[in-house]
Amino acid sequence: MFTPRMMRAINAAATAHDGHYRKATRIPYVSHLFGVMTIAASITDDEDVLIACLLHDAIEDIPETYGATQIEADFGPRVLGIVQGVTKIEADSWQERSDAYIAHLRDEASDESLIVSLCDKSHNLMSILADHDAIGDELWERFNSGKERQQWWYRSILEVASQRLPDNEVLRTYAANVERLASL
Repeated sequence: MFTPRMMRAINAAATAHDGHYRKATRIPYVSHLFGVMTIAASITDDEDVLIACLLHDAIEDIPETYGATQIEADFGPRVLGIVQGVTKIEADSWQERSDAYIAHLRDEASDESLIVSLCDKSHNLMSILADHDAIGDELWERFNSGKERQQWWYRSILEVASQRLPDNEVLRTYAANVERLASL
């Protein structure tokens, strides 16, 4: 499973996100990318999907450092397509961007992009819950949208993933965490 191509992807992700940190923390951003890939590896051994997990935020967050052209040149059109399938569109508001993303996942995104999205949101949600355990409601100050919007967001992703993906352990764990988020 650990191939030279996977090693190149790990190095590309680590280099491209060098100096970046998780929101309001000193945790290197690359830990999120590795977490997403690890979650995905529990339900697929598709190397392109795992590489897309490592690069899923590149086009959205660091296109000047590692954008679509570079992803395609280094890893091919399939990986690029998966990453583009989880890249949020530019919009005037958080809600508009979120609505468009959910509609895309529901109606257009490939199953591979949906897997990457589910694993991304799963890791984000685990981080939110752990941070809430540590600092309480102060956590919500990190977000452009409040607790209720975050609860809506994660539940909406669950609804789409539950409709489109076969039952799996990641989906079940994510569902349990969405319920925990709803109870906060």
